[in-house]
Amino acid sequence: MRCWFFIMAVAIEVILRGAALAADPRFPDWPCNQIKVPEISVAAVWAGPSIDDAENAWQEDPAIRDIVTRLAARRTPLDEAEKAISDFINGNTAERQQKAKLIFAGLFKSLNQERSEVMNGIERFSRQQKEFADKIRSETLQLRDLQDAADHDHSKADEMANRIEWDARIFEERRKTISYVCEVPVLIEQRLFALAREIQHSLE
Repeated sequence: MRCWFFIMAVAIEVILRGAALAADPRFPDWPCNQIKVPEISVAAVWAGPSIDDAENAWQEDPAIRDIVTRLAARRTPLDEAEKAISDFINGNTAERQQKAKLIFAGLFKSLNQERSEVMNGIERFSRQQKEFADKIRSETLQLRDLQDAADHDHSKADEMANRIEWDARIFEERRKTISYVCEVPVLIEQRLFALAREIQHSLE
């Protein structure tokens, strides 16, 4: 039978890691090392003309909607997206400015929304991990009580110890994946910044 102290040590490590997931006390469910910024501001990525009058207008133009969809998709290579911007933004100064504003407005809304959805998913995952950690802790305490009993059932204790070990492994595997998932909001930010810069270059 597995030593109860080993199982307890594993469970305690799991619980401590789960409790340490939140790097920012303002966002207790945010497990990433990166500081959580709920939304990207326009000023942080855009130095072009104001988009106040383009926030919804971009959706009314089928051509703009189409190019925004293609540019926002991460499966579209960045160099291909930048070329598409350069090819699309043409005409006289006024026409280029209008196209640039509409494209950026669409990209800003689309990528900001995608980023928010990813971040919400990360926090849901974090809450699930905390609940899983609580489950492992509860199982560990049950195992301790079972092993402390004078007439404890060895087969039942073995079964519970196996379950705790298995749950701890699952928890650890899930914990390892979060570092990769945490990179996604950063990649979205970087894409928006790069595309915004290319749009602004098209106006020069």
